[in-house]
Amino acid sequence: MNKKLLFTAATAAGLLVASIAEAQTNFQTFYDFSREHFTTTLEGFYGDDWGNTFFFIDYDFNGKNGDGAKSLASGSYFEIARCLNFWQDSALGALSAHVEYNGGVGFPSQNFLFGVDYFVHNANFSNTFNFKLLYKTFSKGTTSDLPLQFTFVWGMQDIFGVKGLRFSGFADFWGEDVVAFAEDPDSDKFLKEGHFVFLSEPQLWYNIGQHFGCKNFNIGGEVEFSYNFAGYDGFKVRPCIGTKWVF
Repeated sequence: MNKKLLFTAATAAGLLVASIAEAQTNFQTFYDFSREHFTTTLEGFYGDDWGNTFFFIDYDFNGKNGDGAKSLASGSYFEIARCLNFWQDSALGALSAHVEYNGGVGFPSQNFLFGVDYFVHNANFSNTFNFKLLYKTFSKGTTSDLPLQFTFVWGMQDIFGVKGLRFSGFADFWGEDVVAFAEDPDSDKFLKEGHFVFLSEPQLWYNIGQHFGCKNFNIGGEVEFSYNFAGYDGFKVRPCIGTKWVF
């Protein structure tokens, strides 16, 4: 969640995971303590003989209803990414070609990204890591002297020996000419130019449903760490609590 306004990492695992893992679709609901609103995310990952596809759709519920409560959808963000790998049986099987699109309703930048994905894992695939180097195009009005995105994606299952406890997330760093503003409009930093953005969203989930015959249900949350992201100047930390249903 909260991957909007960026061009975030596709959290799709590499082709090797696709060869042994089932396709998955999940629905997440988060409450953002900092922004004080809910966000929902529909996310899917599907593998095939030519690679894998990953997508997500976010909706923010930050619009106020007639009573002034934040309950109306205020914006949406969509991302779809495809990893292509026709050479999985070769010495370069861990390396995939990557193509991605991201954009949304109410967001100024619509982007295509092209590059490579390198995938590593442990023996039983319980721990997976993706390293991505991507070239990013910008829609009109957005520029960058270094239009590259560096991405690290991870997934770690049953951490600390606790069955059903999963640690996952991503970290993105990309070049973009931004004008950020402080949350206090009276600040002398109200307008400040920047040339790069950082975003990371580590998530921790526990499969609590395993204890009462409903393995689809997870509880947990994430913390958004960002710098020059979503129009805000400097470093921000935004904790969220959430649920996840795996279909």
